[in-house]
Amino acid sequence: MDKMAVKNFIARRVARELHDGDVVNLGIGLPTLVGNFVPDDVEIFLQSENGLIGLGPKPDDNAIDKDITNAGGQPVTLLPGGMYFDSATSFGIIRGGHVDVTVLGSLQVDETGSLANWIIPGKMVPGMGGAMDLVTGAKKVIIAMTHTNKGKPKILKRCTLPLTAKNQVDLIITEMGVFDVREDGLHLIEYNPEFSIDEIVEATEATLIINHPKPMEMEV
Repeated sequence: MDKMAVKNFIARRVARELHDGDVVNLGIGLPTLVGNFVPDDVEIFLQSENGLIGLGPKPDDNAIDKDITNAGGQPVTLLPGGMYFDSATSFGIIRGGHVDVTVLGSLQVDETGSLANWIIPGKMVPGMGGAMDLVTGAKKVIIAMTHTNKGKPKILKRCTLPLTAKNQVDLIITEMGVFDVREDGLHLIEYNPEFSIDEIVEATEATLIINHPKPMEMEV
């Protein structure tokens, strides 16, 4: 698969974790693709920490409203009933536990559910944004990311970059598999049949608990 196909594959699998009525926050980058794959019979409410709820599809170029953007600054639309409000209210929604699922990318995540996604020391990066609040306020935290960075594992025994939060991740979804963070460790619960279990283990620094994982659906 090329890079875009890999991202769509991951986003499609993430979308299967969403349920009717969920309030969902999608981080910038790959997670924004998840909205493209939500089944027609599932209604979710997309929330953005800059003060929006009820986000719709990306607008056509001739229909962009520069005052309506997501937290990443990308133009968005509002569905009927959608609304915008101040950041204090938005973070009240997040910190008050009213977001059912947040989907974020990450630079690193480890077998204890800690994640690092906001800074690489010495490099210019966008910064923390609302991630710290989202991973502690949302009921379920899903990390959607490519499995490696230039061949180096991103799922580690312990994160080496500055943490966004400790022990907050529930599920990790990559192009190689689905990994469930549990009290006894990191479980491989689904695998991409394009890779062998040995290849997945080799590309993962964290210790995996493998007990009859099922194959991921391959439709892209």
